[in-house]
Amino acid sequence: MTVPKTSDPEATGAAGTSAGAADEQPPRTDAHRFARLPGFGRPTARFVYWWAIALLIANVGIVATGGAVRLTGSGLGCPTWPRCTDDSFVPHEALGVHGVIEFGNRMLTWVLTIVAIATWVAVLRYARSARRDKWLVTLLALGIPFQGVIGGITVLTKLNPWVVSLHFVLSMVLVSGATVLVYRLRPDAPPPPPVGPGTRLGRSLSVLQYLVTWATVYLGTVVTGSGPHAGDTEARRNGLAPDHATQLHADAVFVLIGLAIAVAVFTRALRLPEQRSAYTFLGLIAVQGILGVVQYNTGLPIALVIAHMTVSAMLLIVATWMILQFGTRTVTDENATSTTTGV
Repeated sequence: MTVPKTSDPEATGAAGTSAGAADEQPPRTDAHRFARLPGFGRPTARFVYWWAIALLIANVGIVATGGAVRLTGSGLGCPTWPRCTDDSFVPHEALGVHGVIEFGNRMLTWVLTIVAIATWVAVLRYARSARRDKWLVTLLALGIPFQGVIGGITVLTKLNPWVVSLHFVLSMVLVSGATVLVYRLRPDAPPPPPVGPGTRLGRSLSVLQYLVTWATVYLGTVVTGSGPHAGDTEARRNGLAPDHATQLHADAVFVLIGLAIAVAVFTRALRLPEQRSAYTFLGLIAVQGILGVVQYNTGLPIALVIAHMTVSAMLLIVATWMILQFGTRTVTDENATSTTTGV
């Protein structure tokens, strides 16, 4: 039975908008306010999509640069917040290179803020944006200043390891949310395949994989809180034995590896479209495992730890993407059935 077409923007946002239709924008009476900003006067599907990608990349980048601040012992390079010192917003010579590194990371937060605002304006002005996409980009934009506040609390508590963990976790929440935005705004998204016999199980496996990924990421922050890279020589540790915390994190990694293999075999056996994402996740977890073992046995060199943190963000991106793939298949098919039968 043929499903009747709908012009509902919510449905369009959920299923993906074709490039040709999305780029034909109806006239906007307030376009003159943004006429001097290329692309923002009448945003196209691709324009909005690339801004969403920029927001995702910026959030991953701030994870890496934040790690560099901690790993170089520059967490208290600017010893107070929101000023760098009690009497200055910028570091002075006495703070040395650590002050420059910490202040530089604070400045990069403003770059992320600019990207978030630009993405927010683009999505809100895009005529075919679904309501849920507007809410999502608004929450992502508001998450940036909230992240800055958590960063300030981190400094004011002299790098309390549990607050540092919260700071990192919020960054990863923004990464996952930005991934959802990119997925929804794809201009050339193919129509979702019909629900098959393995869809329900695949969706459950993807959700479980996502949750275990989060557990692994958080336990990684606990390991960091017990290890040598505190962000400053005077910062206290969380009091846990580093070898015990590392073993707990490793156990979670083993569970995640098992899940990744199961999902890859499952999607391959049923020839599901999600198998490419499953293989990507499996490859990333293999790289992550190698990085983890090497850095543990080589004294946690800075470059490897930053790479380890970056791959963590990439794993969360792919885990989020797989949930969306299975979820869109299920929801789209049910909506199509309801529309066709008149339910």
